[in-house]
Amino acid sequence: MRYTAVRGLAGAALLLVTGCTAFPAQEPGEGAGGTAAIDWEPCHGQDEEGALPEDGDPEWTAALECGTLAVPLDHDDPDGETIDIALARVPASGGADRRIGSLVVNPGGPGESGVEMLAYPQFSDGVREAFDLVAFDPRGVGGSGGFACGDWDGFATAQMMVEDPTAVTDAEMERLENSARTYAQACTETVGADFLAEIGTVNVVRDLDMVRAALGDDALTYVGYSYGTYIGALYAEMFPGTTRALVLDGAVETERPNLEVARDQAEAFQATWELFVADCSAGGTCPFSGPEAADEEMTRILDRLDADPPTARGTAVDGATLLGMVGLALYDETSWTELARTLDAVAEGSEESGELLDALYDTTYGLGGEEEDAGEGDGTGGEQEGGAYLDAEAALTAVNCADRVDPTDPGAYRDAAEAIAEQTPFFGPDLVWGQLPCAYWPDTDTAPTGFTAADAPPLVVVGTVGDPATPYAWAEELAGQLETATLVTYEGAGHTVYGYGLPCVDDPIDAYLLEERVPDAGLSCPAL
Repeated sequence: MRYTAVRGLAGAALLLVTGCTAFPAQEPGEGAGGTAAIDWEPCHGQDEEGALPEDGDPEWTAALECGTLAVPLDHDDPDGETIDIALARVPASGGADRRIGSLVVNPGGPGESGVEMLAYPQFSDGVREAFDLVAFDPRGVGGSGGFACGDWDGFATAQMMVEDPTAVTDAEMERLENSARTYAQACTETVGADFLAEIGTVNVVRDLDMVRAALGDDALTYVGYSYGTYIGALYAEMFPGTTRALVLDGAVETERPNLEVARDQAEAFQATWELFVADCSAGGTCPFSGPEAADEEMTRILDRLDADPPTARGTAVDGATLLGMVGLALYDETSWTELARTLDAVAEGSEESGELLDALYDTTYGLGGEEEDAGEGDGTGGEQEGGAYLDAEAALTAVNCADRVDPTDPGAYRDAAEAIAEQTPFFGPDLVWGQLPCAYWPDTDTAPTGFTAADAPPLVVVGTVGDPATPYAWAEELAGQLETATLVTYEGAGHTVYGYGLPCVDDPIDAYLLEERVPDAGLSCPAL
């Protein structure tokens, strides 16, 4: 059996963009009914004894404020139906004399919640002193109209039932088509074709400019990670006159057809896996005898788990589940030592393997020792918030399908998946299959390509050489595409790097945000 990391890497499928030409510059935005202040309130109410929730940093949690801003669902109909955009803010700590304005942050996805991201401390003391840190849930995500489509787990199961990803049988293909079609139809029935047509990145950018106006900032200061780089780059194209300083870390591809981009991403995961194997094999605890034998030795580990899966935090860890955890661990090179120890313990069947699997599960899914909240076993592929399940894949799929021109022939996905499986034995086909619902998606406006943000002030693109999810080549391409962009390179591995405490990266980018001083051309920072 060949393995792919279907469950673990579903959220790594990034925005794949093809379509129309660049947008002309847009008029600065206003909230629905005009520019309006956001009514900020504490995000966390205190209990009867005046104590704040124990989770997280108490001082940070106490400062965290939440609010909403109404924006038009259809920006071409500003007086029509609206949608509330959920926001969170931590006010600048340096007082009025030090405050520059707001720094808006987006964590990527598509589908990641900015409000949830801001629940934990971000960035350096200097940045926190000078800026109100602000994050928002893009339309269709979390508190901004988050929605559930249906049985994504059923679709993922259809992918895992493919015995040989290099040669998908007709019966397997029929199962994939049926489950993808069912999922797409469920999305349309749940929220309507009109809503799905308005969920793409162009409208997120228009929402973002309304957020900027409501915050009272004359121009946008912004940090976007992963898919958030596309939001920022398109903002600089559409609203150059209200752009101040934008950091685009972990750039996504904006120009080539979707199946080419899926191939790029699969190759990047494979390359980062090989970097991990080389690092593991060089010394210390490692289950691999060397890079040449690692794929075969890893397959034996996965086969063992399929035959007798252990559990991590109550979830059965078969081969596909472990591979998903491995794929997520590749995002952060500081977790590689833990990953190597865990794989070695599983390979040996040692007594500590259970404890190490629990720890790896917590690390990769960000649970900090809590039970999983991503909806495993609930049949929806979603997470529960306030009693309602929200599909973790719905916004990602909806934005991808809204933004790009997709093949309607399922055979195109089959051909691409089989070709990628030949090149990348562990991390390839799911990146294609995850897009198959788009073959059955309702018509939408596509996102622009060919834009250069020529009228924007200086921008900064950040790329990591060993990034598994957004290949470094994409950062080079985006920096070349945006006429005013400067590229900062981190020579290590992992997905995104700014704000993680590396002075070579953080110091010049902090200076750019604080003083609009652009980093030196060609700046490259060594790996840890």
